[in-house]
Amino acid sequence: MHPKQEELESTLSMLCQNLDDYLEDLYGTKYRIHPNRLKRGSGSNPRFDGLFSTALAFTLGYGSNSGRGYVVEVDIRTLDRVPPEERQEINDAAFSYLQNNLKIMFPNRDLSIVKDGKLMKIVGDFSLGEAY
Repeated sequence: MHPKQEELESTLSMLCQNLDDYLEDLYGTKYRIHPNRLKRGSGSNPRFDGLFSTALAFTLGYGSNSGRGYVVEVDIRTLDRVPPEERQEINDAAFSYLQNNLKIMFPNRDLSIVKDGKLMKIVGDFSLGEAY
């Protein structure tokens, strides 16, 4: 993998981990975590512990109005019933967090978060610049 691609994906991963921490701070005690999950802060990555599991997956965007980008997945790891309006509140908080922090994490890139159907997607300039 090209070093600039590694840097891009490393920063995206950090953004995703920060989002996980943000959601844990806001909602982490609202529901019981799944019995198979580690307590928050016990795993090697926030994705694997606590109430939330956040991840990014690149998509080429075929059939999408917004094209290629990174789909943001926010999973709530609980056996408790989470009402749809609370799931929406959590997704709205995640969207707002990403909207506010993309420019901070990527000051020299034109990236934005959009809603693509029911999905959240980071879209924009993923170019690597001059590849030597």
